[in-house]
Amino acid sequence: MGRTEPVEITIDNLSHEGRGVGRIDGKTVFVHGALPGERVRAKIVRKHRRFDEAEVVDVIEPSSDRIEPQCEFFGVCGGCSMQHVNEAFQLRHKQDVLIDLLHHQAGIAPVRIAPPIRGPQWGYRRKARLGVKLVPKKGGVLVGFRERGKRYITDCDKCAVLDPRVGDRLLELRSLIDALSIPKEVPQIEVALSDDAGALIVRHLKPLSDQDHDALRRFASRTKLSVFTQSGGLDSVVHIDGEAHTLEYCIDGFSIAFAPAEFTQVNGHINEKMVARALDYLEPGAHDRVVDLFCGIGNFTLPLARRAAFVTGVEGEAALVKRATSNARRNDQMNTRFVCADLDGPKAIEALKLTDATKLLLDPPRTGARAVMDAFPLEKITRLVYVSCNPVTFARDASLLVQDRGYRLVETGILDMFPQTAHVESISLFEQR
Repeated sequence: MGRTEPVEITIDNLSHEGRGVGRIDGKTVFVHGALPGERVRAKIVRKHRRFDEAEVVDVIEPSSDRIEPQCEFFGVCGGCSMQHVNEAFQLRHKQDVLIDLLHHQAGIAPVRIAPPIRGPQWGYRRKARLGVKLVPKKGGVLVGFRERGKRYITDCDKCAVLDPRVGDRLLELRSLIDALSIPKEVPQIEVALSDDAGALIVRHLKPLSDQDHDALRRFASRTKLSVFTQSGGLDSVVHIDGEAHTLEYCIDGFSIAFAPAEFTQVNGHINEKMVARALDYLEPGAHDRVVDLFCGIGNFTLPLARRAAFVTGVEGEAALVKRATSNARRNDQMNTRFVCADLDGPKAIEALKLTDATKLLLDPPRTGARAVMDAFPLEKITRLVYVSCNPVTFARDASLLVQDRGYRLVETGILDMFPQTAHVESISLFEQR
């Protein structure tokens, strides 16, 4: 194109990841920060053979859906991408992405589209990994998410989407790490919060001194946040006082314990509604034998077990299987069994011999559940619920269920697990035709 100065672009639609899409001289341009129907001045930042990438300089004709971002760091920080549009637009866009991918990639359409599961738009995030970097030119240590499209840590003093117990304390965390003997050797702080407690895992590449441990203890005492250190892999995560320590959250009347480094849903409000919808979809009854694949620590398994004859939870990480088993025992839910198996391996899935299952719940990682689609014995599964964190792999798996395994997609809808971002999660009900 040969242009370096800002150019005017009319935005026709929005890409799946939330960028405006326009054309200049017939070439597609993806414009960060632009919305459908807008005319903007944008700066080209990257050129490719088939498309270019640009950023909004100013908006000439704004969309009626455009709003003022709540966070002053929006546009620089990579943690959010959609603060410039209202909630209704965000929900419509995410639903459109889900339905569009099902249509174009899988060639299927749901019988019904469910209302979005939504919750608070701010201060919702309870799990996060914050980058840490000593930057003398910025005055010391920075703590936060990385800048959009870059490796640098955003220079910010608060985060509006993080739970305020941590989101409002970024300056305190910067001061804490800055005062340690090895601030240059702390690359990350992992955040894990529950309803009434919280924990921080401080990753360090060199040993901490006794004075460092004292500083971490004082911070923990003042903030009521438990502090852990991590010198290597997950097995090196220890409480600063060497105590066994877990957090807990409540779901469907169950108390679910978890270690700070173990996987839990980032949004507690959405998780509660998600589990309720899964129960509504599956309708587990007194004669049902339910299988919960990718079960984690038992988030779905225990509520299912309260209503079903028996539930088998399968998970690929041995530590999570152990935790799930412990959670079942502490809640006296003994009609459960937890098994460790590689759910990406067809032979491992076949070896489970779960041929008596009547209903199935899937909550796979972003890579989806291709091996499950191919190898799991679905002949007696009358209802199947699929919880997805990636609409692309979900569309692929949905196509296999419908085209190859004899199911129909009865209902699907989005989970707004990550407000202010373009991230699309969903929950869907399949039934045998």
